[in-house]
Amino acid sequence: MGDTNQQYDIAVNTCKDIFLKKTRDYGTAWRVLRTISVVDQIFIKALRIRTIQDVKTQKVGDDIASEFKGILNYAIIGLIQLDQTEATVEELAYDLTLALYETKAKFAKETMLSKNHDYGEAWRDMSQESFADLILMKLLRIKQILQNNGQTLISEGIDANYVDIINYAAFALILIAEGKHQS
Repeated sequence: MGDTNQQYDIAVNTCKDIFLKKTRDYGTAWRVLRTISVVDQIFIKALRIRTIQDVKTQKVGDDIASEFKGILNYAIIGLIQLDQTEATVEELAYDLTLALYETKAKFAKETMLSKNHDYGEAWRDMSQESFADLILMKLLRIKQILQNNGQTLISEGIDANYVDIINYAAFALILIAEGKHQS
């Protein structure tokens, strides 16, 4: 078993590197995405992982690890978008985009460390299938919250669900890197 703190940083930094390169290529075109569109992008990736897990074959080159990286990045985009006034055709400066990404990633890590303390790193014994299923469940929760006009009676909000998605994706990437899950 590796050092979770270090492994988490490696997983997130790998995702951040991809995110920043895509930002250089495409700018912040994702700023046009509303919450439901971000959720649907993550949903597509999580469902693809589940299909590959169930069918045990794939026809498109991106592997499961690539999909978890995309999920993590879209969940951070989702958190960033929640803080912006509205989804818009507005280009964010590269330095601001980097700072926003790092702020959201740091918050997700702090949440992970607190939960790891209480749960004793139970995620290390979870299956990759469970991570995909839990991400799908969190997405369905977000969809329900959106149908309820963003209101919850007792439950966590959209932001907490995105944070959990980030952490499940990071955990899956850690276990893939350790060779415990297929890539």
